[in-house]
Amino acid sequence: MTVAPTDLRIPPDLLPVDGRFGCGPAKIRPEAVEALTRNRLLGTSHRQAPVRDLVGRVKTGLATLFRVPDDWEIVLGNGGSTTFWDVAVCSLIERRSSHASFGEFSAKFAAAAARAPHLDEPAVVSVAAGTTVLPEPLPDADVYAWAHNETSTGALAPVQRIHGADDRALVVVDGTSAAGGVDLDVTATDVYYFAPQKSLGSEGGLWIALCSPAAVERIERIAATDRWIPESLSLGLALQNSRQNQTLNTPAIATLVLLENQLDWLNGLGGLAAAGRRSADSATRLYGWAERNPWATPFVGRPEERSPVVGTIDFAGVEAPQLAAALRANGVVDTEPYRKLGRNQLRIGMFPTVEPDDVSALCRCLDWLLERLGGPAA
Repeated sequence: MTVAPTDLRIPPDLLPVDGRFGCGPAKIRPEAVEALTRNRLLGTSHRQAPVRDLVGRVKTGLATLFRVPDDWEIVLGNGGSTTFWDVAVCSLIERRSSHASFGEFSAKFAAAAARAPHLDEPAVVSVAAGTTVLPEPLPDADVYAWAHNETSTGALAPVQRIHGADDRALVVVDGTSAAGGVDLDVTATDVYYFAPQKSLGSEGGLWIALCSPAAVERIERIAATDRWIPESLSLGLALQNSRQNQTLNTPAIATLVLLENQLDWLNGLGGLAAAGRRSADSATRLYGWAERNPWATPFVGRPEERSPVVGTIDFAGVEAPQLAAALRANGVVDTEPYRKLGRNQLRIGMFPTVEPDDVSALCRCLDWLLERLGGPAA
């Protein structure tokens, strides 16, 4: 009699200690949740000193983690990175942007710019999922935009200045799934923006932007024009509020508390370089397993483009949804691929919060399942 994948019971000694491998929302450390339950700021005014002090500590922790220069600004707002694309369309792009599109999320920013009636048609360089590309230098582009880590595909792009770009153009990089798990020199950008529900071990609904002096000048100059900008999409207003350790409208205080706890933990590990090494350790284990396994192949072909925080593994001779369902039935969750990519694969979150030994345990679980669910190996 054939056993349903969800009826398979993986031996307990093979299972990871913590079975959360999601790519966002991602694992939150139990210690952070415990600290949240003891926190006395929940349910108090975000305009009063205790919560504003919390925002100030979050900004200090971010500045330390990302080695942010003293003359930069750290800006916070509600809505997550998806909202920030509209914020950037309203408050950062003057006339035209140049985008690199190599997955769902890098494409969405380009689409947001294309819909804006006050902007010229953006330039978009697109490549197949699983690879990366940088924007094309153009004489009339005033913003260059791409994703540091494409969460939908697990492809990691370089963060650098665009050769041949106008010196006044801004480099605006989406760091959402990389931020806190991949080391970088933030001064290679003008705006590095992200949300905290991945490497930063918190909940979503908040965007954070690290802004260079050139970006601040652009923000303030556009804010002073007659361009119609909804208040919720105004980087100028967000900047003014952030300077006072506030957000324009009410933030989720629990998100800020969890974020502060995670920043303390990451900085205690040794900062961004140490956090990056931790994720890289996990990635070495996952990709090494896939390269040795006859059923599995890393989706991203070039090793230098493989993300250390989001691993995508293709399978042959076995239905990946069955593997994901069997894992979920055994408490190993959120290994399903990005819904629109349409590949027979698993997607594994390897943010710093995930223990590298748990990634090794996941690989052992997959070996056990493949022996029972796999057909002829590729």
